[in-house]
Amino acid sequence: MSTPTITIYGIPNCDTVKKARTWLTAQGVDYQFHDFKKQGVPAERLSDWLKSVGRDKLLNTKGTTWRKLDAEVQARAGDDAGAIEVMKEHASVIKRPVAEWDGKASGRVTVGFDAGKWNELLGN
Repeated sequence: MSTPTITIYGIPNCDTVKKARTWLTAQGVDYQFHDFKKQGVPAERLSDWLKSVGRDKLLNTKGTTWRKLDAEVQARAGDDAGAIEVMKEHASVIKRPVAEWDGKASGRVTVGFDAGKWNELLGN
């Protein structure tokens, strides 16, 4: 059985991203990390993620960054096209980590960290 290739997208100092990366390392799982702060938000991926998980799951409207945005910026995120623009401009409003899975779970996208779900996707 082949181990899936996982790409983790996020911000390295985010507590949930840290937990996910630590967990993957403890499981002996290789992964790639895409740092939103250094590498930017891959705009082409945002559309795919929205199709996979939906705007309500991907856009973090409960976080500090969202609450600090002007009401007009928040209103722009009312549809997918606007949400993509807001997420490109303000990477911290993307719920993290975003994980893209290959292998057995090929094509799957998950948002947030759930060890039980990730174990299933890894085939453990």
